[in-house]
Formats: sequence, C-alpha cells, structure tokens
Amino acid sequence: MLESDAITKSFSRDRKAVDAVSFAVQRGEIFGLLGHNGAGKSTLLGCMLGMIYPDHGEIRIAGLSVQKNRNAALRKVGAIFEAPVFYDYLSGWRNLKILCALSGFTDATAMQEVVRLVRLEESIHQRVRTYSHGMRQRLALAQALLPTPELLLLDEPTDGLDPEGIREFRDFVLGLRAQLGLTILFNSHLLAEVELLCDRVAIIKNGRLLYVGDGTDLRGSRRRIKIVADDPDRLAEVLAPLGLARENDDFFSMPKDVEVAEMVEFVVKAGVKLREVTPQKETLEELYLKVSA
Repeated sequence: MLESDAITKSFSRDRKAVDAVSFAVQRGEIFGLLGHNGAGKSTLLGCMLGMIYPDHGEIRIAGLSVQKNRNAALRKVGAIFEAPVFYDYLSGWRNLKILCALSGFTDATAMQEVVRLVRLEESIHQRVRTYSHGMRQRLALAQALLPTPELLLLDEPTDGLDPEGIREFRDFVLGLRAQLGLTILFNSHLLAEVELLCDRVAIIKNGRLLYVGDGTDLRGSRRRIKIVADDPDRLAEVLAPLGLARENDDFFSMPKDVEVAEMVEFVVKAGVKLREVTPQKETLEELYLKVSA
C-alpha cells in the first residue's frame, strides 16, 4: 500500500534529515514509524504527502508515485500532519465543510457519519475554541477520514493528550482498521503506544533506517525467564546442563528450544524447590535501545 524507496532529504550540507530510507507497508497493516524527536520521521511523512520534495528516491502509494503523480496518489490518503490547526471562531462542522471543500468534497451524509464515528455529535456545532485538546484531535481525525481514504498517516497524534485521551485515541485507531479496513502509518516517539498499536515497526535514528519488522527477529535464539528457588546456587547448577545461564539475581537466559514445562520438571526432579517461574517478554523499549545503541 505504501512504499518508501531510498528516500533522502537534506536541509543543510553537513547533515541528512532522511538518508536512503526504504520500507513497505502492507495493505490493512498498522505500521509504526519510531524514533526520537529529530530522527527524521516528520520529514519522511512530509515526503509521503508531497509537502517536502526529496533529493533522491520515491514514495509510492498503491503503486502511484507521490513525486510524479501527486494528485492521484494523495486521493487515497488521509492525514494528521504536525499540529492540527482550525478556525477557532467557527464550529467544528463549519471547519470540516471548509476543509472538505478544498478537495471538492461536499457530501453532508458522509460528514455526519464520520462525526458519529469519532464521537463528536454533541459538540460538532460548537465553536472550536471551546474544544479540549482531545476533541481537536478527534476533529482532525474526522477531516483525515473525508473523503474515505485507503491510507491514514498520523504524525504524533497522541502528543499532548492525557492518559485517558491517549487510550481513547488508540481505541479509535484500532476501530478504524476493524471497521474500514484502513492501512495506517503511525509516527511516534512513544514506545508504549507503538507497541500497543502496531503490527510492525520501522526504527529511525539520525535519519537512517535501523530496523524494520515485528521485533521477534531481534530477540535472537534466547529468551529471558525469572526463576526463584529456595537454593539459588543449586538451581544454577541444575539449570546449566539445559543451557540456562544466570544473568543476575533470579533472572536467567534460556535457549528458545527449551520448554518451560520440561525445565520445571527437570528442576523439581533434581530436588530443587521452586517458588516462582515467570517468562519475561522483551519490551519494544528494550528492542529499541538494543537496535539504536
């Protein structure tokens, strides 16, 4: 659905904001573009929207080049790019009508359906100056969904939201994929949100692509497990033949081909009393720090 082919962009001679970044987003996927502030994520989104022209490379949306056929490519796209701005003295509904008119879209029935979808029915005719930050984000999402796109690009959409607003926005995004079958690219530096939302991630640092995938291939051939026993030293001795190595305190590194149930049975038969056995899932934060170190 979306292809970034060796996109490169410089704003100065001594630094590339984006350096030969290539990846593809599959149709129906929620894809996370992850990196610290200044990593080049927004520059890349600007290239996807035709707002920034790359020095080299090409963005393709459903096979259409944004650089060569911008209008046709962007007919398939809805976006929240950087901070959404509205006419505060006008109602949410009037803002939507103005924004839709810019692209020649004036279907009031479709507008009402999108307003219902983002749950702004009760406040859509109020002036935007009365809206909370979360309501503004929902209004921005409404305009991104008009007319109905195939691809939704979200640039830091939860920035500035409180925890309740972040969760609400996350539910919106997941619901959109379920109801409309949208492909969604989610740009953020919030690792927890990316981990909860995305099927796959691309990690960018200083304009360079470091990793693309779902994280499983970064975990290697071993996994981490917490094992608490009455006799820790004896436990380590018993686990050694199975290939488990103590990392620190009660945490061990365990080969992927060793089953937890078989390991527990082996330890118990050796006479070691266990108090706790808890496999540890490596977080996206740990993966990010591993890749970007």
